[in-house]
Amino acid sequence: MGIGGSDMYRQQILDHYKNPRNYGEIEEPTFTHVGENPMCGDEIRMDVVLDDDEETIERVAFRGDGCAISQASASMLSEKLAGMTVEELDAMDRDDVTEMLGVDISPMRVKCAVLAEKVAQDGADIYFGEKDLDRTSTED
Repeated sequence: MGIGGSDMYRQQILDHYKNPRNYGEIEEPTFTHVGENPMCGDEIRMDVVLDDDEETIERVAFRGDGCAISQASASMLSEKLAGMTVEELDAMDRDDVTEMLGVDISPMRVKCAVLAEKVAQDGADIYFGEKDLDRTSTED
């Protein structure tokens, strides 16, 4: 699987992979965005609902296919983002994701781990008019 770390965290990743939280879609999301990691075929679509203040993330749902790392990361992130502000999402980086996963990610797997974070960040940037792209790709 390309990950190191304690068995507890490996179990957590497998649990999120097999029983993803917030998997599915949201009827009327504030924004939806899709991204892919062409290296290993991971694809994630995230639906995000912002609070009326347009600053706080109220709900997140995701769907997609891919390796255990990308799917577990999306599942964990979908739980973590609820209640965060868009500003806090924007400030997240690779270290936040690997810390959330709790394991050492090999360089080949980092793109798998950060895909959901990038999709959520780009989706917000597009919604607020700061970016203009159809899909997120970790190849860029």
